[in-house]
Amino acid sequence: MALSKPHLSFWQIINMNVGFFGIQYSFGLQQTAINPLYTFLHAKPEQLPFLNLAGPMTGLLIQPLIGAMSDRTWHPRWGRRKPYFLTGAICCSLCLFAFPFSRALWMAAGLLWILDAANNTAMEPYRAFIADKLPDSQRPLGFLTQSFFTGLGITLANLSLGFFKNIITGETKTSDGQSGIPYWVFGSFFVGAFCSITSVIWSITKTPEIPPTDEELAELRSRKSGILEPLREIFSAIKDMPKIMWQLALVYLFQWYAMFCYWQFVSLSIAKSVFNTTPEGNKEMYEQAVVWAGKVNGFYNIVTFVSAFGLVWLARKFSAKYVHITCLFLAGIALLIFPHITNKNLLFAPMVGFGIAWASMMGVPYIMVVGNIPKERYGVYMGIINMMIVVPMILQTLSFGFIYKNFLGGNPAAAISFAGVLLLLAALATMRIKKDHITDDTVIPAGSAH
Repeated sequence: MALSKPHLSFWQIINMNVGFFGIQYSFGLQQTAINPLYTFLHAKPEQLPFLNLAGPMTGLLIQPLIGAMSDRTWHPRWGRRKPYFLTGAICCSLCLFAFPFSRALWMAAGLLWILDAANNTAMEPYRAFIADKLPDSQRPLGFLTQSFFTGLGITLANLSLGFFKNIITGETKTSDGQSGIPYWVFGSFFVGAFCSITSVIWSITKTPEIPPTDEELAELRSRKSGILEPLREIFSAIKDMPKIMWQLALVYLFQWYAMFCYWQFVSLSIAKSVFNTTPEGNKEMYEQAVVWAGKVNGFYNIVTFVSAFGLVWLARKFSAKYVHITCLFLAGIALLIFPHITNKNLLFAPMVGFGIAWASMMGVPYIMVVGNIPKERYGVYMGIINMMIVVPMILQTLSFGFIYKNFLGGNPAAAISFAGVLLLLAALATMRIKKDHITDDTVIPAGSAH
């Protein structure tokens, strides 16, 4: 019989999630620095969606596979999820170090594929780690602690761009001798390489995993082995997927298509609305727009980590469903306002609502569904939830270049407004999800079982 999970202290929950900080610092660079880096290597705006195909494709392929594999893993020393955290973090650090040395667009795009595969390898088991370690009553705190570290990591990644621009000058040359990546970009990526590996090492050394019972271990050993078994497990899990996850898939279709539009076009939107320039225009002004986009993104992520723990209380008091609906409405209104602001200092105002919504996106949906997932399938179902994230992103990368050029007039402000409308549709879709509930496991004193 499975033992009740120990009730962890606040600081134990913090320690187990510190590794999420490094993973999300890297993700922050993908949000804010990768697309400007592509433009420094002379990519055209309509090429940006396709150049970002790496993220959703690796997520689609890697996350459910890693989830299924980690469900089937147990090592007395290394545990179940930790081998995947560590492997992903090492590869991520190496890629972040190499990224600013790109001298051609194909090199940067190729490195993004490797970087995102590494991020997904580290991040997916982290969701299952929360479900493994925490009783039901502490899962909202666990998932929203990840939102806190998401905000903190992405904030520092975004603000690092402006910091290093102020102290480092000069730029590289591309393979054909044109101006390339500014040297100030190097600093942000080098810090990311350091944070990625050190934060994950901190978490894996501070947090023991709960070993399986004899019955669970026997069940693990009885499972069929073979290279195709994780794939069969993924398809089986999709077939048996709870109804609430199908409902969440519609929410995610609108939500994550919108987020990809925002990340790809926020720098271009600010360049147009505030600095009245483009990447082909005044390069110095465009670099200022890139830095300002980093500040805006950093600000909304500050709001994210400040508001994350407040959402724990709100999710308990009013239900996770209604918290997420409210947050998505805030984000939709924010993006409808954002591209019409011409004063750079006023750009921060709508980002308050957007930052609160980002905290919700990174934690609250997991609270809604985790109680409906069998514990022996935590890994694979967390991977499938992330498939629901990346499929809309794949659709966006394949379709939005055409939409942007032919229906939005090549206007980055219209791209941001389009994302705002999709977030409002995501809020409406969330209303279809049945009201969630949070149940309590039996609580036993921390430290009495690990």
